[in-house]
Amino acid sequence: MPELPEIETSRRGIEPYMVGHHIVKAVVRQPKLRWPVSGQIIALENAPVISVQRRAKYLLIELPDGWIIGHLGMSGSVRILPEFIEPGKHDHVDFILSTGQVLRYTDPRRFGAWLWEEDLETSHVLKHLGPEPLGDEFSGEYLFIRSRAKKTLIKPWLMDNKLVVGVGNIYASESLFEAKILPQRPAGSLTESEAQRLVLTIKKVLQRSIEQGGTTLKDFLQADGKPGYFAQELQVYGRSGEPCKICGTLIESEKHGQRTTFFCRHCQS
Repeated sequence: MPELPEIETSRRGIEPYMVGHHIVKAVVRQPKLRWPVSGQIIALENAPVISVQRRAKYLLIELPDGWIIGHLGMSGSVRILPEFIEPGKHDHVDFILSTGQVLRYTDPRRFGAWLWEEDLETSHVLKHLGPEPLGDEFSGEYLFIRSRAKKTLIKPWLMDNKLVVGVGNIYASESLFEAKILPQRPAGSLTESEAQRLVLTIKKVLQRSIEQGGTTLKDFLQADGKPGYFAQELQVYGRSGEPCKICGTLIESEKHGQRTTFFCRHCQS
């Protein structure tokens, strides 16, 4: 699944091709996604793009009358292509641009969404989200206060979007490893210094991944079609049974909240 760095990479990739230009129209070949494609999107006509933003794992395209909210689901991607390139089987939505190009949404599993909101403040998909992990609101003090008396394991707790958005499975495992914290510990066991270290590590890991263009494991491609390269830097994720790059101990894996967690029992405590 594309996580926050992949969405931010996509946002940065499509922004120069959209802002200051117009969406001439939307071509919706498959309206039945996670939720039906909004009728306002299907009816778009010659709408100027004001900005392209991101909130959590949602792409936000600002138009004069409202916002297009895009979610890539489990296997979706967006790319900028010349308009004349014929769509494939899983190319479900095209936004035809005034530049002669197209923003093409591809999603083999159709778990993504393209929705319309006049006001983001009232959006049902955005209103319960926690702070952005790269913002100032997400701090060591914030994490420590929220962790008090929490019996939930640290790893699934970090992945709760009401706590903080965008720390998905890959980056939770990687951040806990770099912060030297075992994922099996209850969140309430975090000390103030550990909470501070964990927040700084999360920010560093996410920023590093964004700079590398995301993590290509199966389906993710950047907006220009190139893969992300952060997978080459993964320390524990997907490496169960392989030696730790730091100490040589074999990486272990366990299921936490129906997601696989990877860790080094020697380096983390």
